[in-house]
Amino acid sequence: MKDTYLTIEQVSEGIYKEKGSKFIAYAYPVKSESDVKDYVDDLKKKYYDARHHCFAYVIGNEGEHFRTNDDGEPNHSAGDPILGQIRSRGLTNVLVVVVRYFGGTKLGVPGLINAYKEATSEALDNNKIVENLITEKVNLQFNYPDMNNVMRIIKEFDLEIAGQEMGMNCEMTLKVRLKNMDAVCEKFSLLQGVSLV
Repeated sequence: MKDTYLTIEQVSEGIYKEKGSKFIAYAYPVKSESDVKDYVDDLKKKYYDARHHCFAYVIGNEGEHFRTNDDGEPNHSAGDPILGQIRSRGLTNVLVVVVRYFGGTKLGVPGLINAYKEATSEALDNNKIVENLITEKVNLQFNYPDMNNVMRIIKEFDLEIAGQEMGMNCEMTLKVRLKNMDAVCEKFSLLQGVSLV
């Protein structure tokens, strides 16, 4: 079972110039379509005088949500080459927006495809690719005296504590790596006084 995905660490930029036209690419790590909208809107405000703001994004652990936008360029000449660069690196949860300033000379569809591809490629090359774990949350309830047993399993599987409330009755939310899910749940279910909720 695949339980990791590749994404980018931070925002990065790339620039490509061709026959007076300038292509400024921005790569963003994103989690949702509302993130995409916010970044695109911000760039449209910042570069309000640019002719095109083309983009593509891929979202989801399997890269199942994606979209391209040519923003007035000829069909498939901008969004598709941007998407192609994201896909060729096996990335997800990534948005790339390329802002184009027209330089007065038409590049033709092959020239546009190359320009959008090169700008995107530079923005992604200027970033750091990271591997993230796909996790699911597990909620536990237990009595305070059982804390040591719970902590032993947390250490054994290197689990991340996402939230906790401590008192005589304790509650804890853990992030569990997908491939360890069954084993972790089984270990906790064998502990008396600990319940999965």
